Parts: sequence; C-alpha cells; structure tokens
Amino acid sequence: MAGPLSPAPLSAQRERRALLLALALVVALHLLALAALSRLLQPPSLLAPVAPPFYTRTIAAQATPAEAPAPPPRAAKSKPNRSSARIHQARAAPKKRANQSPDATPGAAPPPEPEAVASAPAEPAEDASAPQVAEAPAAEPAAPAASAAPPAFLDRWPADTRLTYRLGGHYRGELHGDAEVLWQREGTRYQAVVRLDVGLLLSSRFTSQGEITEQGLRPEVYEEQVRQRRRGVRLGEDVRLHSGERVPRPEAVQDAASQFVELGQRFATGQARLEPGAQVRVWLARPGGVDEWTYDVVGEETLHLPRLGAVQALHLKPRPLARPRGPITAEIWYAPALQHLPVRIRITQGADTFMDLLVETIEQR
Repeated sequence: MAGPLSPAPLSAQRERRALLLALALVVALHLLALAALSRLLQPPSLLAPVAPPFYTRTIAAQATPAEAPAPPPRAAKSKPNRSSARIHQARAAPKKRANQSPDATPGAAPPPEPEAVASAPAEPAEDASAPQVAEAPAAEPAAPAASAAPPAFLDRWPADTRLTYRLGGHYRGELHGDAEVLWQREGTRYQAVVRLDVGLLLSSRFTSQGEITEQGLRPEVYEEQVRQRRRGVRLGEDVRLHSGERVPRPEAVQDAASQFVELGQRFATGQARLEPGAQVRVWLARPGGVDEWTYDVVGEETLHLPRLGAVQALHLKPRPLARPRGPITAEIWYAPALQHLPVRIRITQGADTFMDLLVETIEQR
C-alpha cells in the first residue's frame, strides 16, 4: 500500500509558479520602463496648447445655387411713375413758392414772429475769416487693441468645425474605427487636426498650426504623432525638416493637415475650379521633405453618407510623384452643398492597405 504523497512535488510546483510570476512581473516592468524612456527621449512637441472649442449646431446639406428652388411670385404692386411724379411736383412748385418765403423748405418749422426775433438776445457776429471748429464730444477712453475689428477676409473662412467620420478599410483583415477633422481659429490664428483611431492597431494625429492671411493659410508648425512616435516640421522663411535639414519654402506651401481646409477654401471662394477635368497643385511639407502634389478632379459622385444621406461630391485624386517618399496617398471628396468640406477621405498605403473615411456628423460653433 502506497504511503502518503510527499510534500516535495507540491513545493516544487509552488516554486515554479512563483518563478513564472516573478519573470512576468520583471518583463512588464521593463516594458513600462522602455515606454517611459521613449517618451523622455522623443523631441518635445512643437505645438502650442489650444483650448477645445464649444460646438453649438450641426449642419446638413444645403441646396446649391443651381438646385435652389425659385422664390414664389410676388403680387405686383402699382407704383407711381417717378418721371410723371416729378413733372407734377415741378408744376405745383410755383404755387407753393407764392405762399412761402424762398428759404422755406417742406417740413421745416415756420419762421419766428417779429416780436420774438426782437426780444431775442443779440449774439456776437462770427468772424468769417476765422476757422470754424465744431464742438468735440467728451473724449471716451481709447478701446484696447484687442477690440479692433478683425480683418474682413476672416469672414470667408468657416467657423470652428468638427467633422466625425466612420472609418473602414483593410490591413491584414478588415479595419473599423473612427476619425476626425478639426478646424479652429482665434483671430488670425488657426489649428487644423486630422485624427485616426483604429484601437490598439493604430492611433495617429496630424496637426497644423499657423496664420490665416488674405492669400490663404500660412502654416508655421506641423507635427505627426503615430502611436508614440512624434515628428515635426517648422515653417518660417524656410522649411526645417525633422532631420534638421533646411530647404526653401515654396509659395503657398501647406502640410498634410492644413491641405484639407485650404483646398476647400480655394474651391469655395473660386480661387480653384471644382469641376470634372480641372486640376489643382499644392506644395505639401512633411517631416521628410517638401513635394508638389497635383490633384485631378476626376468626376462628380453621389455619396451615401451614414447619417446625412445622399450628397453630391467631387472626387480629387493625386497624381503619383516622380520621387515618392512613401506609398501613402490621400484621395478627397468635397461637397459644395456642405460648405465645400471634405466628406470622404481615402488613405492608401500599398495595394491591400487602405482606410476609407465617410463623414457622419458636422458640428460648428
């Protein structure tokens, strides 16, 4: 008959479990330390802090001028003939002048009685040669410079806007997530943000900050953050890339975030044609370099948006670069009935990797 189970095997199992637990704890601590170290070693952000805006309304598609219904006919009102009225007035004028002094005007108070004039105190005669100085009202305190009227060209730019998108696509399987395009302005300062979120697989944010001018957006800093990696560009008299290299700044250069707003503004104001067969060129600065992109307006399409329904949009497709810096390209669909905003964005990276963004809601201040 076998004796009782020896306690040695039980203690060995406990030691093995304790060793595995300690090993897992050490690995987790090392990963956390590496993540913290990577955050410390990456360069500081180039962006200035911006307070999030408060949105007050959502917008829907508006009829374009060609589709706008004609106003109902108004009942014709009989109006007197202006020329005949002037003739009658001219004929009646002599009769009026016979009964009133030459200085009298219609609607003026009658002249004072002679007694009233005689009893009025005499006023000293004014010297005709002396300059006439109007009495100035009491001086008001000067308004601060901040209250000065903003430049008129700012009225052509949209108010603070947030577009939320439903994200689909493919990367080693189907992708599902959400995305945003944010536009904010305060005075002549702006911020444009493109945010993509596919859960643990990918989280990225592309931000542009700069100045609004009468000629368009003038970016000053652009930053890309993909997962925990951050890269940026400074745009001044020249363009300073992430590597520190300086290259000439092309005229009207944009970046990968500001282009979505800048192109829509060009179409909305007629600076660029948004019709099939047209093309628009734009210089784009990214951390790796500056390139000139050409977008072709390949056609008009009816998009069936998740919440806004059927909307007409024009499809912009970029031409391949002669010297591409990577396989990423972005096609854009602009909707004239939705303030020329980008209602669809398709980001492609290779043959089988893409993200397709369809707008769900549009909010504005």
